[in-house]
Amino acid sequence: MLIRNVSEMPEAPVTMPGAEEVGMRLLLGRADGAPTFAMRHFTVKTGGHTPRHQHNYEHGIYVVGGRGTAEIGGESRAVKAGDSLFVQPNVQHQFRADRGEPLQFLCMVPTTFDCGQPTPGA
Repeated sequence: MLIRNVSEMPEAPVTMPGAEEVGMRLLLGRADGAPTFAMRHFTVKTGGHTPRHQHNYEHGIYVVGGRGTAEIGGESRAVKAGDSLFVQPNVQHQFRADRGEPLQFLCMVPTTFDCGQPTPGA
């Protein structure tokens, strides 16, 4: 059984071009024996944002803390703790902590794109 607390995992800065004030912790991935998905925890500091980008795999997002804005496919919506989102493959997206507090969210992606290493961007 694997039980891991987010506070025990090292946070790596997201260095993908266009990212500002974003950190990521890999909670579960291929190196842990997860055969189909990786779970990542992102923290976007107040005023920061993930890069506006897209890729060929889907994301499941769950907001665990704070408030911000999700821009998905050109549509912007306010998000807060407790919200879940689905980002389809090849759809441009960005997450912003633009509502006066940090934004924290879990992001689940297929392990075929995880490689057991921290994956930049959300």
